[in-house]
Amino acid sequence: MPTDDRFIYMVSMAQHTLRTYLNSLFSKEGMKITPPQATLLFLLQERDGRIMSELGQVIGVDNSAITGLVDRLEKAGLVIRKLNPEDRRSLLIYITPGGRKEAKKAEAIIRRVNESIKAGFSARELDTFKKILNSFFEMFRSR
Repeated sequence: MPTDDRFIYMVSMAQHTLRTYLNSLFSKEGMKITPPQATLLFLLQERDGRIMSELGQVIGVDNSAITGLVDRLEKAGLVIRKLNPEDRRSLLIYITPGGRKEAKKAEAIIRRVNESIKAGFSARELDTFKKILNSFFEMFRSR
């Protein structure tokens, strides 16, 4: 089998494969949310009451995409919006108790998948893989 050195293609396909697999697991386990929505819930668990533009910046999506994610989460009763008392032009997003439950279920699925990805690799191989992934963040974050 020839070695493929099209790294951009390989990273893109790995991301697509992982996203498809996670979507499938979320669906099979009766989740009300998608992996990107889970990411928002995780961020709100870390620090509740964030503005939408901050959430978009953290996960790297534009304002229209973050608005759509929040709209769907709000419709499902997993987040609520409140006026920002410091800036009435912006809204703060808060996670609901139902959102916390859904995030906990998503966290368990993601933890299982993460462990299965690591299975069969040595600690040294995993460290190398982490180093490679972190180099992407460093290389492209500063540009």
